[in-house]
Amino acid sequence: MNRLSHYFINGLIVLVPIAITYIVIATIFSIIEGLVESYIPLKFPGAGIALLLVVILVAGWITSTCTWASEKIINYFESIVDKIPVVKFIYSSVKRVSTMLFESKTMFSQVVLIPYPSPGMKTIGFLMPKPSKVIAPYLSKDEEYESVFLPWSLNMTSGFNVFIPKKDIIFTDISVEDAFQYILTAGGVMPGADIKKDLAKIQEMSAQQNANKK
Repeated sequence: MNRLSHYFINGLIVLVPIAITYIVIATIFSIIEGLVESYIPLKFPGAGIALLLVVILVAGWITSTCTWASEKIINYFESIVDKIPVVKFIYSSVKRVSTMLFESKTMFSQVVLIPYPSPGMKTIGFLMPKPSKVIAPYLSKDEEYESVFLPWSLNMTSGFNVFIPKKDIIFTDISVEDAFQYILTAGGVMPGADIKKDLAKIQEMSAQQNANKK
């Protein structure tokens, strides 16, 4: 019975991420294709996605090569959106989330450790842009401050920012990807560790706990 439960847990660990990834991607593709094809009727499967990818690439090319013109257009569009309360909230929220998701590698360029929540303890975080001119006057003039984002375990989309003296920050060589894995697994996968070995240890601990219960 213990072997069966062990095999079952191993099966879940392997198949659940694959299944969830497939369901999420398939759902997103289905929704996007349905929206595109409702305005532009296309007959072959995947046409909506293909057309959307072309539109995204063209938009990216325009914003990258024609910076001045694209900024004028975006600013004009956002000035209209800002006048509509509910639409403004939705647009600004989605824009912030998409910026964080698609530019995470540039936003989270440096992994650091800071003394939080109390001296002697260390919490992993990400170095953010320096405090702006609006905030800087409220910080101590005798020290250089940095802004650090501290995400919640298991959830990279939530957390909080702290302004902390630079001398109290430990700048690490940990990669952003390793830090993401550490945070999203609540420390289950340590930076630089062998993921397969870590998962095997978690499985062994789970099996041992089940055996002790019996």
